[in-house]
Amino acid sequence: MKLWLYATLTLALLVGASCLIGVADLFGSDLDGQMVMVVSRLPRTFAALLAGAGLALAGVVVQMSVQNRLVEPSLVGTPESAMLGLLIVTLIAPGAALMVKMSVAAGAALVGTLVFLWLARHVPRRDPVLLPLVGLIYGGIIGAAVLWLAWTTDLVQYIGVWQSGEFSGVLQGRYELLWIVALVATLVWLAADRITMLGLGEDAARSLGLDYRQTLLAGLILVSIIVAVVVVSVGSIPFVGLVVPNIVSRWRGDNLRRNLPLVAWLGGTMVLACDIIGRIIRFPYEIPAGTVFAVLGAAVFLWLLHAAPRRSHG
Repeated sequence: MKLWLYATLTLALLVGASCLIGVADLFGSDLDGQMVMVVSRLPRTFAALLAGAGLALAGVVVQMSVQNRLVEPSLVGTPESAMLGLLIVTLIAPGAALMVKMSVAAGAALVGTLVFLWLARHVPRRDPVLLPLVGLIYGGIIGAAVLWLAWTTDLVQYIGVWQSGEFSGVLQGRYELLWIVALVATLVWLAADRITMLGLGEDAARSLGLDYRQTLLAGLILVSIIVAVVVVSVGSIPFVGLVVPNIVSRWRGDNLRRNLPLVAWLGGTMVLACDIIGRIIRFPYEIPAGTVFAVLGAAVFLWLLHAAPRRSHG
């Protein structure tokens, strides 16, 4: 009970800070202040919370799918695949509706993630460090292909937007797609027990009566939708799905159904906190929240890489 009280207070403080911090003055004209709050500050706050929560949950599903705590969507090529899908649909149908672009991005993200899973089957599992390194190389190859295609078609500026992971451009009417994350999060919670069995491996999961391939595909579809929605709306934010699940599992154990609300809360609050920090560091200018979180996430990732061999031999 105390945990959720503290969680609620922390969230309320961060939401209040997010609504108050910015260049525009909320305490001048009443009409102007209300306009800034409704059109900019509240949508930006909701966008950060939804993006962070969704990416954290996506990280849990990916980790269970490959039975490795050192991977997450940005380490298996999922965001890069979504960007490739966005780039292709932009070239073929530049006037396509946002929902069409998101759907194509989700499909491309799913294909890219399935290819990584195929690669993962050929990676020795004795060393937990090897799989995320393979994922980094795989994602780098897809990212290089995206950059080359964007360069040859004069669309490099689009790549910068999709890679930025920042919320300064979020306004009312331009973030609502992120509410899909809330629906997907509910589906992930309902399937928590099945996702937990994915983490046991294919043979063990099948022995417990799980339709392994169907559950795996359903989980990866949910991950692809989350990543596509976030990339389309605010850009890629790395390491959220790596840092948050590891923090929660080390703190609260591996009861996935009990932990999922905490994972979503921590992911949302950490991304919102990084967005607030990015607004403060060089005020009145901003540093993208994705950049701030990448610094934190890279440090945690290196620590996890250092700790993983000791755990595997211990």
